[in-house]
Amino acid sequence: MRIAIAGAGNVGRSIATELIDNGHQVLLIDKQPNMLRPERVPDAEWVLADACELSSLQNAELASCDVVVAATGDDKTNLVVSLLAKTEFAVPRVVARVNRAENEWLFTEQWGVDVSVSKPRMMAALVEEAVTVGELVRLMTFRQGQANLVEITLPPDAPYVGRPVRDVPLPHDSALVAIVRGSRVIAPSPDDPLEAGDELVFVCTADVEDAVRHVILGLD
Repeated sequence: MRIAIAGAGNVGRSIATELIDNGHQVLLIDKQPNMLRPERVPDAEWVLADACELSSLQNAELASCDVVVAATGDDKTNLVVSLLAKTEFAVPRVVARVNRAENEWLFTEQWGVDVSVSKPRMMAALVEEAVTVGELVRLMTFRQGQANLVEITLPPDAPYVGRPVRDVPLPHDSALVAIVRGSRVIAPSPDDPLEAGDELVFVCTADVEDAVRHVILGLD
């Protein structure tokens, strides 16, 4: 894929490095001359430009990109970049960084955002995931709330401990996508037994999160 990243700071460069390592073409855009450090990510294409300027994005051929990542440290800039990418250049996928938790509600499809990544929310979710057993923890939201990535750490008294995955009557619009057991990540098959302490990772809609929690934990 060809991927444009607005913001060549630490976050933007880190994303670029990971994507290049995965075989993608990456374009880094920043308006600050001191942020252009091609030696940090030599395999990326670098552009000195204001990503909020339509003409700059036209010169960067944004319409040829499969994904745009708005990764600056300013939420207003990320919203403008997202809106321009989606409405002016019809970029199929727009991912935006949310810097301040109180601005998260703005990062919607109306602003051209397909996926928002909130660092404060993600940090809070990871803390919860690390210390919480027997509760559902939302890790990430996809497609503006239409689906969530959630996790439940299985307590010893959960009803399906020792039983195979096939026995778990999950509700519609939910799927068990991974079992994290110690240092292992297991792609669950119907025959895999569940064990106390397993971290069960689900993709489900927000409407059925409570139903998933009730089934897994045996709640009335």
